[in-house]
Amino acid sequence: MADRKASTHPSKKAARKHWSDFTDGQKARVMILGAVQLSLAAFAWTDLATRPRDTVNGSKGMWAAIIAINFVGPVAYFWKGIRR
Repeated sequence: MADRKASTHPSKKAARKHWSDFTDGQKARVMILGAVQLSLAAFAWTDLATRPRDTVNGSKGMWAAIIAINFVGPVAYFWKGIRR
């Protein structure tokens, strides 16, 4: 009987990359995208904190949590969270 634990799938090991494995261009893109994401979230949280409760669709707590979801959260807040 073959021992399944002894053989690991090679793609699982090869798929994991470390920061040092990235090229300088890839590192720059990751840093830029991270800065854009954090800026969007900070702007959305600031807007949410200063906006009156009656101009927000739903609860402020719900939107504060949604904004934390990568790029999707801040975009969703500005698109659907603000009552116009």
